[in-house]
Amino acid sequence: MHRPTKRLTRILACAAAVPVVLVVAGCSSDSGSGSDDGAKKGSGASSSSAAAGKDGGAKKVTPATYKSLPTACSAFSKKTLEDLVPKGDSKAGASDDESTRASCSWSSLDNNGVKGSQFRWLNVSFVRFDSDVNRGSGDKLASAYYAKQVKDAQATDGAKNVKTSPVTGTGDEATLVRFDSSYKEKKKNVTSRQQTVVSRVDNVVVTVNYNGSGLAGEKTPDAADLSKDAQKAAKEAVTSVTKTTGAGSGTGSGSGSGSASPSSSASTSPSASASKKAK
Repeated sequence: MHRPTKRLTRILACAAAVPVVLVVAGCSSDSGSGSDDGAKKGSGASSSSAAAGKDGGAKKVTPATYKSLPTACSAFSKKTLEDLVPKGDSKAGASDDESTRASCSWSSLDNNGVKGSQFRWLNVSFVRFDSDVNRGSGDKLASAYYAKQVKDAQATDGAKNVKTSPVTGTGDEATLVRFDSSYKEKKKNVTSRQQTVVSRVDNVVVTVNYNGSGLAGEKTPDAADLSKDAQKAAKEAVTSVTKTTGAGSGTGSGSGSGSASPSSSASTSPSASASKKAK
């Protein structure tokens, strides 16, 4: 009942003792709404300070080169798809924002009945990073993600005979990781040969996975041939990035888009797909 009166008395006392500017700051400290406003202003000031350099000016970061991504399912020419995954079916990967991440996969089964079959699986994924004043430039963020993708490929569960080699002429940096894996197909062990080419072109990371296996008694495909095909596909995918219309339009104030986890379609098991189609 008497609280408004006490508060008024307090304000009047403050006004008599100190300048008007200090009355507002000191005498309104027990106001609920004032506390909320102060927290918001403090947060804004903190953010501004974090973005300021030693000289008080705003931090600067190199603008990201690419501001969009190619359509993943259109990354390869018809000829390339016919060579790598003959008559393959395509499937676009799920994405909340296709300007920052996109993927597509193709699966192909050349079924020759009792003479055996050849299975192929191709996947391409794009992850783009914007420049961010706190996290760094887009190309540096992409380079860190590129290194992680290479390590993840090398540490794939069940991978045998893992071999890693640099790839030239494919973006700013590129690495081929190849290995063998095996799975059961109608109670028989099937050897699957996996080729993963991870490339980076400025602020975009391109990962191409190409998998091949022989089913129903058909021989296992040659790893060297699969590697050549995977590198060919990677070069084509990188070229599709450099042709995007978003190149050179970065502002350097992005939010650091692009997570460090592969897209959903990129993690699809090709051996599982092969088993399903072979039945």
